[in-house]
Amino acid sequence: MTEGIAYQNKDIEFKLLSETYKNRSFEAYGLNLPRIKAVLPTNLPAVSVNEKRIDNLFLLEDDTLAIVDYESENKVANRIKYVNYIGRVMERYYQEERKIPDIRMIVIYTGDVIHAEPVFEIKCMSLRMEQVFVRDLPAEEIYQIVTAKLDNGEELTEQELMRLIILPLAEKGNNAKQERIKQVIELSKKIEDNQQVFVLSGLLVASDKFINRAYAEDIRRCLSMTKVFQIFEEEKQEAVDKAEKEKDRKYAKVLLEEGMELLKIKKITGLSMEEIEQIQQDMLVL
Repeated sequence: MTEGIAYQNKDIEFKLLSETYKNRSFEAYGLNLPRIKAVLPTNLPAVSVNEKRIDNLFLLEDDTLAIVDYESENKVANRIKYVNYIGRVMERYYQEERKIPDIRMIVIYTGDVIHAEPVFEIKCMSLRMEQVFVRDLPAEEIYQIVTAKLDNGEELTEQELMRLIILPLAEKGNNAKQERIKQVIELSKKIEDNQQVFVLSGLLVASDKFINRAYAEDIRRCLSMTKVFQIFEEEKQEAVDKAEKEKDRKYAKVLLEEGMELLKIKKITGLSMEEIEQIQQDMLVL
């Protein structure tokens, strides 16, 4: 698979997120919630073609769902968006399982937001949000502690890893966020493989709305160099190759049924003579 394709491979990025977020806790953000059981796909039934996808959708250990969104503004339009998100999750689960799960709406605000009401009410409903104000994190202190630990060859704690992926969000304004993103990317290069994958994939999602495209490509480039990414990429390529091979086998069977010569089938399908002969034998047995 070419390098460019790997950078755009959302399947691999989703699998990385799924593997690295398992059993993580939101405690580092000040939220007393069950640990993450699984990362769920966010390709929900669309309400509007212009509406963005949910940032994160998690299944927690108590089997509740947690929708996570990262915001740099406190506005009513966001509340409407959350209602749409919740409606789409409800629609998917009711269509597939004929039941509606308990859903949590978690909003992680960047350093640009000082305060937001946790409840949005109109006559027919109330939307209750669990909120995190990243500006409250001691960003520079966290950065210095993590830097010192990595320089000393020490392993980071789960809390430090969780905070590291949202550290850029603690800054106010896009320029400051970009500079902190750059710092976290550099720090990640000193982290061992599995933790590095967690930091980079988490940073990519958390910073998606604010990140400079060049920095996003830097993150993907770093991800593509990790052993975990390469293993997943190889697995995906093997699955593609297997599917293509099966397609060629089925086509060869059709050509054999039509009486085509084996050498011509070999040239058309790319299968070896041994493979074609085996398909022919299997057809005779059947």
